[in-house]
Amino acid sequence: MKKTVLVGTLAIAALVWNCKENEGVMATTYVLDDTKSVAEWKGYLRTGYFNEGSIQIKSNNLTVQDGKVTGGTFSIPLSSIKNFNLPIDSLKQLLIHHLQSEDFFNMALYPDLSYTITSVAPYDGTVGIAGANYQVNGNLTMLGKTNPVSFPARINLSNNDFTAEGTLKVNRTLWGITYASDPALPDASFIKPDIDIHLKLVGSHL
Repeated sequence: MKKTVLVGTLAIAALVWNCKENEGVMATTYVLDDTKSVAEWKGYLRTGYFNEGSIQIKSNNLTVQDGKVTGGTFSIPLSSIKNFNLPIDSLKQLLIHHLQSEDFFNMALYPDLSYTITSVAPYDGTVGIAGANYQVNGNLTMLGKTNPVSFPARINLSNNDFTAEGTLKVNRTLWGITYASDPALPDASFIKPDIDIHLKLVGSHL
């Protein structure tokens, strides 16, 4: 978080905006408030025990055209990982340093994750966050590898303000993060491949 994940999100930092002509429709650039835009995460052992926390999300190029989100790229700095559930700071730091290590996200070589929106379409399903009105499609890059990730989101545009919220699961093994994912491990040592993500985004333009 910034004090700078993936999630989660409220003072609004209206930093910059620009408009350009594109086939007669104005495109507006929104900037996320990186003190409130977060990905809240939760990872589970097979026993059901979990750790949870948050990671900051930053972006200055979220584009809106004709009242609809059309693109953008989020940067997710691994230095911003937080833990919520462990009881003392020393344990929280041990977990955070492990997540930043080569066993997981290898922050020394890959300091940021990124998500690039490829398309946004209307959504009227029942999966995901309550009130989801758009399906967000894009590519998530971590450890230098990119895979497609899509999820329903509740996106609201009101005057100069933008908010979005969505929930999804990310299978970390698809990006080569296989630590403690051998099914032969005992339940108390096996970390499930899926990470629960709750995105909370807030932004604005002038």
